[in-house]
Amino acid sequence: MTTPIPADIPDIPRIPGIAASAAASAVPVVPAYAVVPRVRRPLVAAFRLLVAVAAAAGVALDLLLGDPLRVLSYATVLSSVLVAAVFTVSAWRAWKARHPLRPSVTACTLLYAVGTGLLYHLILADDATAFSMTGDATALTGWHAATNQLLHTVIPVAVALDWLLLTRPGALRLHSAAAWMILPVAYLAYTVTRGLLLPPGTAARYRYPFLDVSEHGFVEVLGNVTILGLACYALAVLLVALDHIRPGPRRHRAPENRISSPATGGLK
Repeated sequence: MTTPIPADIPDIPRIPGIAASAAASAVPVVPAYAVVPRVRRPLVAAFRLLVAVAAAAGVALDLLLGDPLRVLSYATVLSSVLVAAVFTVSAWRAWKARHPLRPSVTACTLLYAVGTGLLYHLILADDATAFSMTGDATALTGWHAATNQLLHTVIPVAVALDWLLLTRPGALRLHSAAAWMILPVAYLAYTVTRGLLLPPGTAARYRYPFLDVSEHGFVEVLGNVTILGLACYALAVLLVALDHIRPGPRRHRAPENRISSPATGGLK
């Protein structure tokens, strides 16, 4: 009867070749989204392409109805351009069975789309503000009303449904919320600075009425900017938290293999 050799003998030095091969064979740690099975999703691709086309159409109509430079300076239009670009790429990846975009990219797009939609409906939709991205201070009718609802209501809802129902949960991290705040803070700073540099009496000097320093004063506008920034960050944190409790999308299972390996018990 022989004595088994211990797995680790402390006095024997490691053999370089064996140690190197063992280190090379270690399984690398990869994010969950990188190991998702590649499956063609034509219906998902069609839905995302429809959202991208709708966002692009809304932006194009606003550009035709108003001054292009003015229209392109609004947060809703910029977020809609981002939606059109991100959803076009996402549709192509779903059609070609490629890995989806990084979760932080899709969640960031959702934050901007939903944030601008909430801003409009909670603050700017009041008739007393006379808010219009095209410069028409009268009541929105016809194509103006259609594009307004498309960009402020339909697109945010569609982006939210895509994220909730068609993307895998549990991939977002809290530090991403701070990174998503870079563009909103930069945009608010640009909008206020632009208004301060333009001479009084300039049309649409301040893009949003709550940022009008000449009417509300610098202290009140600074308070409005702070509240908007905190609200946007709170929404970003809420998205991260929701990502870890929402259910994942249902996927079609592959046909079950009725023949197992000998190690698992032979035929079934």
